[in-house]
Amino acid sequence: MNLQISFDVTDLEKALATAHQIAKFCDTIELGTVLINKYGIEAVQAFKKAFPDKVILADTKIIDRGKMIATVFAEAGANWITVMAGTSNTVIHSACATAHNMGKKVMLDLLDAKSAGQSAMEAKNLGIDALFFHSPHDEKDELLFLDNWEMVKENTELPIYVSAKINRENVDHILALKPAGIVVGTSIITNENPDQEAQFYYNLVKK
Repeated sequence: MNLQISFDVTDLEKALATAHQIAKFCDTIELGTVLINKYGIEAVQAFKKAFPDKVILADTKIIDRGKMIATVFAEAGANWITVMAGTSNTVIHSACATAHNMGKKVMLDLLDAKSAGQSAMEAKNLGIDALFFHSPHDEKDELLFLDNWEMVKENTELPIYVSAKINRENVDHILALKPAGIVVGTSIITNENPDQEAQFYYNLVKK
């Protein structure tokens, strides 16, 4: 199981400083939508320069211009990009084909899927490499979306990454699902000792 640490913040320099503390305790560094929206490819370039050997995921949430956006972020250094399940199959396939031609990968965000199970079933044929399963950040019940877990899991052989405002209180519930990876953000990067908190989760997923 992998640990993906998400930086959904507005301060690039602070994010980089924190990343230096926790990089050795994660498999993938995710540049969240907030960071991407504010800094664009500058954030990707800065993280790739600071961590050339780390896997960098840019949470681009592509809904249109799949080929163009995939190209821009792949050239900036992102190893992974995300595309939304609710967009057209043409956009999804275009983003995947472009990314693969450049040696990159694509994660399908199921957040806006009309049917999570159907999207999971079609994903591999469209070129998707992994699924991103989570609820809206503003959702009060962060675990409610897990009611659809079996529907997604039973319809795909692709790796599934789960994000659910994961913290020490709910992480065991998420790990019991045995996803390919978990995505942890706030509970690590806002902690007074982010390195220790990252190590806690890293040790859990590597048991």
